[in-house]
Amino acid sequence: MCCASREPAQNFEQYIDTAAGTGRYIPITLDEHWNSEHMRSVRRRMIAGEVLPECEVCNEKLLNTDVYRSYFNRLFGHKYDEAMRVTDEDGRTDMLPVSWDYRFSNLCNFKCRMCGDMLSSAWESEQRQHDMINWSDAKNSWMQPDIRREISKFQDTEIEQEFSTAVEQHRVEEIYWVGGEPLMYEQHWRYMKRIIELGDGPRLYARYNTNLSRIDYRGVNLYRDILSHVRDWQICASLDGTGTTGEYIRTGLDYEQWRRNFAIGLDISKNRRQMRIDFTLTLPGLFEVRRIQELAREFDVDILAKVVFGFSPDIIMSPLALPRDLLHDIVDDLCTDLPTGAMRDVLEQLKSRPTFQEQWPDSWHAGLAKGKTRVLKLEHIRGDSYRMSDILKEHPEIHAWYEDIRTD
Repeated sequence: MCCASREPAQNFEQYIDTAAGTGRYIPITLDEHWNSEHMRSVRRRMIAGEVLPECEVCNEKLLNTDVYRSYFNRLFGHKYDEAMRVTDEDGRTDMLPVSWDYRFSNLCNFKCRMCGDMLSSAWESEQRQHDMINWSDAKNSWMQPDIRREISKFQDTEIEQEFSTAVEQHRVEEIYWVGGEPLMYEQHWRYMKRIIELGDGPRLYARYNTNLSRIDYRGVNLYRDILSHVRDWQICASLDGTGTTGEYIRTGLDYEQWRRNFAIGLDISKNRRQMRIDFTLTLPGLFEVRRIQELAREFDVDILAKVVFGFSPDIIMSPLALPRDLLHDIVDDLCTDLPTGAMRDVLEQLKSRPTFQEQWPDSWHAGLAKGKTRVLKLEHIRGDSYRMSDILKEHPEIHAWYEDIRTD
């Protein structure tokens, strides 16, 4: 339904899926999906006014407080009557897609600590190189050479053709470029140039979630040659910490280069919504909250804040891995001088969400040990001289808690 919907996996389980997939690659085309029984059921239930469990991330604000649904309502609220008019009682619709979120591959030059191989080719390469892949786990079968070939073939012959057709039919009103790292996609540059060549730039809202490590591709500049020719745009530039801590959390980040690329975007922006800092709150990122807030004041921009999704007790990069007393202690301290806004909302929400200890009382300790083991292994592989333990020293009690986690 969307990138934040919680549904059973169709093929390979991803991080917020509600049930494992088959481990087999069974692709379907957009035409097959658009009026499938599943999507017709979604429309029927929405029309009936039901609260959909698939929409839990927005309903319960599990990732952030500025939810995806609100964005789409603002952008496409004027299409509501048309959508109702062309949807029959069975949930079938003749309305064609006008908004696109195609993640053309996992191509990415970063290895962010809270990410993984499905969303980063750099992660995938590291996993393969150091024999960190559990091939018996069905969710990893997408990396098998024969399945990768099937995925690439379907990508080339079907996925790209679907989007190309929509571009040539002047149907694309909104597109969300996300990855992987979308500014590494050749497809991004090719299709955005084509939309502009067709004269559809004045109709297009272009949205990006990018690490902003590059803004040029083969002589084409993102700001000058692409965004200056579209109706409106928004860049959510990912940054989960400043300086060395930011570079630890997001392996591959050059913090000073990020600042330069962000500042160039500010020079052409026409409203504060167009350039925003996309901050994912992690455990080490708790110690960067004030610095990110100071950076936002320096640039005079807003922060889009969300928290690492905790789907098992070994996600030690999540603040919810902390015991309740330590979590409340640091959140209360941070909120004493934070202004109202997304950052404060996400922090305060942590106090009402169950910690890992409360969600998984019988497996919490084992989960912490597994999570810390993974952190230490990555620090060794990546040759980190500045580590999680160094970051956590800023709060002695949290540092002591981390040091006390026993690993194998």
